[in-house]
Amino acid sequence: MNQQKMGKFIAELRVEHHYTQKEIGDKLGISDNSVSKWERGL
Repeated sequence: MNQQKMGKFIAELRVEHHYTQKEIGDKLGISDNSVSKWERGL
């Protein structure tokens, strides 16, 4: 799976479960900016 497809998958799951990027970042111990980069495939 390439980075953009994985990012789209992460974003879809996050929205489906009603989480913000900040909430996901807090749960994983990373910044919301990192989650944003993942979702954009960077």
